[in-house]
Amino acid sequence: MMDLRGNPVSTTSAAALAHAETALWRMCSFFDAPIADIDAALAEDPAWMLPHVMRASFLLTLTEPSLLADAHAALAQAEALAANANERERAHLAAARACASGDWHGACASWEAILLRHPRDLYALQWAHLFDFYRGDAANLRHRVARVLPEWPAGDPLRPYLLGMHAFGLEECNRYGEAEAAGREAVSGTAKVPWATHAVAHVMEMQGRWADGQRWLRDHAADWSEGNGFAGHLWWHLALFHLEAMDLDGALALHDAHQGSAHSVLTLQRLDGAALLWRLQLLDADVGARWDDLALGWDLSPAGAGHSAFNDLHALLVLIGQRRMADAKALVDAVEQRATGNEAGSNAAMAREVGLPLMRGLVELMEGRNDAALRHLLPVRDDAHRFGGSHAQRDLIAQTILAAAAGAKDRSAGRALLNERRLAKPTTPLTEQWMRRIGARHADPR
Repeated sequence: MMDLRGNPVSTTSAAALAHAETALWRMCSFFDAPIADIDAALAEDPAWMLPHVMRASFLLTLTEPSLLADAHAALAQAEALAANANERERAHLAAARACASGDWHGACASWEAILLRHPRDLYALQWAHLFDFYRGDAANLRHRVARVLPEWPAGDPLRPYLLGMHAFGLEECNRYGEAEAAGREAVSGTAKVPWATHAVAHVMEMQGRWADGQRWLRDHAADWSEGNGFAGHLWWHLALFHLEAMDLDGALALHDAHQGSAHSVLTLQRLDGAALLWRLQLLDADVGARWDDLALGWDLSPAGAGHSAFNDLHALLVLIGQRRMADAKALVDAVEQRATGNEAGSNAAMAREVGLPLMRGLVELMEGRNDAALRHLLPVRDDAHRFGGSHAQRDLIAQTILAAAAGAKDRSAGRALLNERRLAKPTTPLTEQWMRRIGARHADPR
């Protein structure tokens, strides 16, 4: 039996396959979690292994330590049914096992092997694309999609979701014109493709087009703002456009309406709130008790560290924001112990190379040692992609460096960073604010 894209499946139940197709669409579109659909597929065919792998892989993409046990349980159920599965589905099981063990690089290599044989396997592409993002692999965010996109006919109802992935990969490779064109194409039909809306927002962020970005997100809000797991992140992007315009009150209002503990269940959702509050605090905005609110329900203890260096950095922001410096240092110590000890997996290297220097720099900054902070932050800025996130998310590092430089004895690094910023995009109100604080010249850089 084949699925709708010609990939072999080991089920003989059309009903089970239909539920799996719905689950796949949910994973690509972020409209509701796919768990109920996966359960429905298993109810129709309890002997089908793939839905168990789907459950495990989906849970792993959430990068939530508390869900690892559930992911491993799903993999154990899959293992018990592996004899019934075909070669493609067993390859998916191997990829998910690697991912669950912390070998994110190996998992992406396994998904790539599946795509070479089955270029229309959207499970493999969806999961590899997300872990390319988590690993900071901008080249494969673009190339992996490009290697399969020509194999998809124009009329395939899921093709817009590939275009959205392609748009994001192009943007992360600084190919902004192509990225915007692909993103606009993806949302031009009837499909709701929040990932494509997000890719175009990224283009506008990188080009300093804060007014265009506000219009773009608000004009397309009907396609992402209700019933979508990605909505919180797109509200965050809208807040960034307000921040670029130095509308701090507008950014805070968006945080209050769409972030904080009332709107966050997973760490992935909490990251945006932490990143926004940090940026606001660097600009001397009064964020009040929002740090305490954001911390509700978030495991900020040393025991919760070590799964994702990117997530750990944002947990540290919250502890620093709450002025819990002893807890902040304990978190850094826990990350260091795991990264430099016997712990295997992709994250240990990400923490050693990028996460730990950044975390140490943040602690130095908040204790008033600006020059020491710069000594930690500056050497890893150009390599920060190796611990994941997007250009827009990692701009937090640049703005932290600007804040440290504004209070340092030597402001030359801050001036140099501002020169780089002013050549990359128009001088926005946010950039002008940093120029005033650092004392940079206001001549037209072009």
